[in-house]
Amino acid sequence: MDGTPMHAQAHIVARPRVLHHRRWGERLCFHGAPPILPPFPTLLMPPKPGSIAKPAHRATRAPGEVRIIGGHLKRSKLTVADHPGLRPTPDRVRETLFNWLGQDLTGLRCLDLFAGSGALGLEAASRGAARVDMVERDARLAKLLADACTRLNTSQVTVHVQDALQFAERCAAESFDVVFIDPPFAEAEAGLHERALAAAQRLVPTGGLVYLEAPEAGLLGACASNPAWNIRRQARAGGVHYALLQRQPDSTPSH
Repeated sequence: MDGTPMHAQAHIVARPRVLHHRRWGERLCFHGAPPILPPFPTLLMPPKPGSIAKPAHRATRAPGEVRIIGGHLKRSKLTVADHPGLRPTPDRVRETLFNWLGQDLTGLRCLDLFAGSGALGLEAASRGAARVDMVERDARLAKLLADACTRLNTSQVTVHVQDALQFAERCAAESFDVVFIDPPFAEAEAGLHERALAAAQRLVPTGGLVYLEAPEAGLLGACASNPAWNIRRQARAGGVHYALLQRQPDSTPSH
């Protein structure tokens, strides 16, 4: 990494402009001018004609929720915003993935490149990861991630408001042991999966692991066809195809 200090409270990191959020105390940093973060509306469902209205606290609904399924944060809720393309990794897929990883991630350095709801990165933190960097380019989603980190007291997690590939480019080589790659499926045809996996190749050492999630088995296979990777495990759940890849030794002959 680039030497960004760790803090006891969850924070958002990016360069070069810094905005201090008075209410929450975390650092909100953006590239360029800071965007306006509108408050989240309270969604009240009106009662049907002739019915008795429910209490207000029952009518207030989050856009969606997922739960952490393992570790010391098990059953903790994460808010899923109503955001185009946001698609949290399903519980069944996360359960399978962390079974593959061995459940205990104590001491590992993890990177969630397309954090979204934060389900993968916070699942890793819950299972003992020493450091988790979550990258999310949308400021509103990043704010939700920082709020969740503060609420769950995950001091080892840092949220970065930045483009995932730009973040990967400025990281030092072999900075992470596990990288989670779950890009927006709508951008699959534009080659985002391939570019993200290529960026991850530099970020993990030999034996390091990358989780890759894609909308098609063919895309998953094409991404993993590089001899730098070996598919350790692969599965499908509905329209989600996913695999755990392991970094292989460089094949370039030494002189």
